[in-house]
Amino acid sequence: METQRQKKVSTLLLKDLSIIVQSFFREKRRVNLLVSVTKVKISVDLSLAKIYVSVFPSENIKKALQLLQNNKYDIKKKLSLLVKNQLRIIPEIQFFIDDSLDYIEGIETAISKGKNPLKQ
Repeated sequence: METQRQKKVSTLLLKDLSIIVQSFFREKRRVNLLVSVTKVKISVDLSLAKIYVSVFPSENIKKALQLLQNNKYDIKKKLSLLVKNQLRIIPEIQFFIDDSLDYIEGIETAISKGKNPLKQ
C-alpha cells in the first residue's frame, strides 16, 4: 500500500523523468526509438525509484535499457536540477522494461485467432 507521499513523489518523478528520457533519446543518441516512462514506483523511505519504460519498436528493448543504465548518473543529475526544491533527497534510480504492451498484444492476437489466452 502506497502512502500519499509516495504517490505524490511518484507522480512528480514520472512527469520529470519522462521529459528527461525523451530529450535524452532525441538529442544525444539520434536513435529511432520511442521511449516513454510508463510507471515510477518509489520505496517507502523515498530512497529508491524503480522506473518502468516502454520502448517502440520492441526489438530495441535491450539497447535502450543499456543506454539508460549506462547514463543513469547523468539522468539523475538532470532530475536533481528539476526537483531540488521539492525533494530533500534525490532517490537512486533503476530502470526496468515495462512489457505490458507486448502482453496485451499477445492476448489480442490469441483472441483474434480464436484461442483462449488463459489456457496455455
